[in-house]
Amino acid sequence: MADQVREPIRSASEEITTEFQTLVDSQDLDSIKQSQNLILGRLQDSNAVLSHFNDYSENCFADVSADFSKNTRLLRTMKSDLDYIFQKLRSMKGKIVATYPDAFPDNLTIEALEQRPDLELAK
Repeated sequence: MADQVREPIRSASEEITTEFQTLVDSQDLDSIKQSQNLILGRLQDSNAVLSHFNDYSENCFADVSADFSKNTRLLRTMKSDLDYIFQKLRSMKGKIVATYPDAFPDNLTIEALEQRPDLELAK
């Protein structure tokens, strides 16, 4: 009984297979396979190049990251030192201005002092 059911299914599938084979040209299939193999080769080459680049980048980052973190710490320390220095300077200037009001010139005097003579006109 099972053979009676399988036989028509087998013959039907063989007919469909032969019909599909007549629909598609074997040269077209070979061309598609060749194109796919060419694309596969290019993708594998690109993947190898990208893997090499990632390894190189990882090594460069490992080399630079220690220096970068050291320099970052140095810059933060310098900033805190400068902030402290400017804070001390502001407090010293405040004390000097409180004791000697004329110690620092006003804005008009500063502008006059900062004007430099034009040496080109003296010729």
